[in-house]
Amino acid sequence: MRVDLRWLSLLLLVLAGAARADLRIEITQGAAQTIPIAVIPYANDGGPDALHAVIGADLARSGQFRVIPDDQMLSRPSEASQVDFRDWKLVMAQYLAIGRLYPSADGSFSAEFELFNVASGERMTGARFNGVAPASKRRLAHHIADLIYEAITGVRGVFGTQISYVTQVGSSYELQVADADGHSPTTVLRSQEPILSPTWSADGRFLAYATYANRRAVVFRQSVATGARQQVSAFPGLNGAPALSPDGSRMALVLSKDGSPDIYVMDLAGGPPRRLTRHYAIDTEPAWSPDGRYIYFTSDRSGGPQIYRVPASGGAEERVTFDGNYNARPALSPDGRQLAVVHGAGGRGYRIAVLDLASRRLSVLTDGPLDESPSFAPNGQAIIYTAKTGGAEALATVSIDGAVRQRLGISQAKVREPAWSPFSAGP
Repeated sequence: MRVDLRWLSLLLLVLAGAARADLRIEITQGAAQTIPIAVIPYANDGGPDALHAVIGADLARSGQFRVIPDDQMLSRPSEASQVDFRDWKLVMAQYLAIGRLYPSADGSFSAEFELFNVASGERMTGARFNGVAPASKRRLAHHIADLIYEAITGVRGVFGTQISYVTQVGSSYELQVADADGHSPTTVLRSQEPILSPTWSADGRFLAYATYANRRAVVFRQSVATGARQQVSAFPGLNGAPALSPDGSRMALVLSKDGSPDIYVMDLAGGPPRRLTRHYAIDTEPAWSPDGRYIYFTSDRSGGPQIYRVPASGGAEERVTFDGNYNARPALSPDGRQLAVVHGAGGRGYRIAVLDLASRRLSVLTDGPLDESPSFAPNGQAIIYTAKTGGAEALATVSIDGAVRQRLGISQAKVREPAWSPFSAGP
């Protein structure tokens, strides 16, 4: 049979491009009661990345807001003096966001926004941003959406954050970083070997992950901005599951160089790893508490996977989870009060659950059948995870009360191992 190499090359390009496409986000379940808000088109603005369009999409994607469609707007004010609040009461909007864009001769622009409570007419917040480059337009829109979200809910928004994840097309893997809405994906690493357990540094500058080099498991730390990477661990045996400390000076990881897999801590400035656990069972998946005092980990020493913790300085290990016959892949909330896990009980599959560490109450948030790799949003209000159904793998998010759910996927690619970035310094 004759193969047309031109068509084969085109097919390979299409498949490779699929893994780098934007994540498609679908809201599968929203809050029972949403907040109606009008986000007015900005004066002097337009196009697919129009500020109001991105802001409105962010708020709608949270599952907590219902954005008034543009064609239902009775007026389109861009300044406070133009606002007639009767127009917005008629369309049942509770809040009104207006704004203006001012192009500059050098190609940059300035932008302003204001947020109003429709019932009271109160100006709730607003700001002006000068010298914005066109390439930063979406980033500015995400920042404005964050400010609006916080003014209304009292919780810091995460629209301006990023997520990392691993895509797989055939036997090719890519570690990618994208905006929280799935736009602007950037490939951090391409490999013919699996990329495992990517995790962010607390300052958002680095990603640590495990992969294979010369047929040996190796742990790297890599700069997100420059791509420069440092080999941290390549001991004989297993090197995996890296977790960077909150202060960025240390890394917890799993090594088997001394026998069974145990939890170790390495000083990134140099020196030998320090062993924290010593058990014939498998100890894996370390996660730091936000204050750096404890390391939580998965161990099967009780006969099945459960979560334990050990002081980061060394000491006695303590079991944390008791509900169900399977609890693994611990992830701490930013305030350290909650622990997300992959939970299994009673043959109902593997689902994402959250344990309140003070009350020990466990709440199951997802339906399975095979949910993995939870990671908290930096405001602690949502969790991103891998959802597997049949042979398909995609990302999904769920709010910590289980009310809001989304699914994120890329056509023709498996997507797994998500990690939510910390907050950035600004717009």
